[in-house]
Amino acid sequence: MSHVQHASIEAVPAGWRLPGIANLHSHAFQRAMAGLAERQTHPSDSFWTWRETMYRMAGRFDPDALHAVASQLYVEMLEAGYTTVCEFHYLHHAPDGSPYAAPTEMSDALVAAARDTGIRLTLLPVLYMTGGFDGRALNERQKRFGHDLDTYLKLFASLHARQDDMLKVGCALHSLRAVPPDAMQAVLAALPTDARIHIHVAEQVGEVQDCIAVRDLRPVEWLLRNAAVDARWTLVHATHLNDWEVAGIAKSGATVAICPTTEANLGDGLFRLRDYLDAGGAWGIGSDSHISVSPVEELRWLEYGQRLATRHRNIVVEKDAPSVGRNLLAGVLATAANATGFDAVDDSIVLDADAPQLAGATADDIADRWIFSGNRNLVGEVRVAGKRVVADGMHVDRESIAARYATAMQELLAG
Repeated sequence: MSHVQHASIEAVPAGWRLPGIANLHSHAFQRAMAGLAERQTHPSDSFWTWRETMYRMAGRFDPDALHAVASQLYVEMLEAGYTTVCEFHYLHHAPDGSPYAAPTEMSDALVAAARDTGIRLTLLPVLYMTGGFDGRALNERQKRFGHDLDTYLKLFASLHARQDDMLKVGCALHSLRAVPPDAMQAVLAALPTDARIHIHVAEQVGEVQDCIAVRDLRPVEWLLRNAAVDARWTLVHATHLNDWEVAGIAKSGATVAICPTTEANLGDGLFRLRDYLDAGGAWGIGSDSHISVSPVEELRWLEYGQRLATRHRNIVVEKDAPSVGRNLLAGVLATAANATGFDAVDDSIVLDADAPQLAGATADDIADRWIFSGNRNLVGEVRVAGKRVVADGMHVDRESIAARYATAMQELLAG
């Protein structure tokens, strides 16, 4: 692992300038249910019971609600220091599964939210075809997610044609259980060479068990043996890995998108981070379900989870790079372009020079001070493509977007 060079951290009159952070995994609509799935519904509550609450919330969204919620979310991301977001988007159709008159209508809502707020967007329309490894049909609540192969490729082509300096369009395969092998191969063959490919994989133990039962291989092992996984790929979660899979992902050049706050909230498990780093693996972070919207918290809990598991301190370090914060920052910066498609050299954040938590900070310790000094947001200014979108810690359109969000939430919760 290479550590962040001093040139990436610059002292400026307002504080400390750092590169912007890429958020590699987002389901924007789930911001509306943060804090609403924290009551026990079953003695064995897990991802699978949480998913029932998520389906109910998903069924209430229309394009206007998605635009309002995504706009608020993207404001929160920018204020926290995220300057690019990868939107893993599967709310394609109306709640009953019928297509909108414009097939891109829900995608358009996300693009509009990104443009309204000034965040870079890697839009990842999701292919979702089956309800399990056994090929079962989508259930009623999943039908709004679904496409056949031809309609998905038409959707992708329509969105991909709109790419510009602030919008990239890639492909999301929802998961191995939701995309049959022949469909996966057909989509991969049809994609343009610049398209990034993201997939949920090995998030839960149950998924691993089902994959073994049907395909005789673990999910990541099956994927590596059946697809040309390379640096264009981002494997989301990849929580449950054996030694061969850890080494295989690292060798492939793919990025693992680790989402520590969501993985903890859902009880999914801990990624094998130290083994993966020792294998030379590439990784980034995502806020996923948005029960937290903070790169600081994702990075802090990525490290803290490993400390709890090993009962040792200072895990993300190298012999010649002993700073945990600097190495965490290096990890997310090194993979941003591969995972998002953006070379976002004009994106930056400035940490507030007047914050007491940063008193006496130096270039050597600023990353550690930012990540490990508490919960006050220390981001004072954010620029995306050179344009200032956050000043004095607040997004330039914070109030109007928050008001629209409040109205949307009242309507969603009344549904």
